[in-house]
Amino acid sequence: MEKYKYVGKTREEALNMALYELNVNEENVIINEKEQKGGLFKGKKIELEIIKKEDIINFIKETLVNITTKMGLEVKLEVLTRDETPNIVIHSDNNNILIGKNGRSLSALTMILKQAVFNEIGQNFRFNLDVADYKLKQQRNLERLAKKVAREVSRTKIDANLEPMNSYERRIVHSILSNNKKVYTESTGEEPNRYVVIKAKEDESEE
Repeated sequence: MEKYKYVGKTREEALNMALYELNVNEENVIINEKEQKGGLFKGKKIELEIIKKEDIINFIKETLVNITTKMGLEVKLEVLTRDETPNIVIHSDNNNILIGKNGRSLSALTMILKQAVFNEIGQNFRFNLDVADYKLKQQRNLERLAKKVAREVSRTKIDANLEPMNSYERRIVHSILSNNKKVYTESTGEEPNRYVVIKAKEDESEE
């Protein structure tokens, strides 16, 4: 992965130089900042390590191909952007192996890739990994479930405990109901049995 280094008296000076020479916008790069100590008569300088997000995505794709090839799979990769987040979708000749039971293999593969990227760039890089839109379909199912349960909780005023979910699934439920005026959500329990509770909000008209 290509890493570019630029030094300036200030962060702004080094960054402007980098963006101009690389012909990119700031939102398209990852920046690692280091401070260089000057000599006796020299002031401190700022060193920036610049990595293009495009290169990070290519690194993820190359790592994915290496892993899946060793698994004996042939894959095609599709990169989409949703909500400014790269979504890498795998299409293979055996999607079930990559997804695993309840998506566990996909979760493990995602963790491996995120750690590999962290080792390369020194910080977390946000991206989503999916296999044949498995997560997208799962998200839609969770949306339907969350809204259905929320309506029931709103009607009965009785808390509802959902089945244990991983952190990704819990975030989806929290996000879906975050603006709901009649219910709110909480996560409770310990991993791997942590789950979401949907609770009714107090009726302000009764206060």
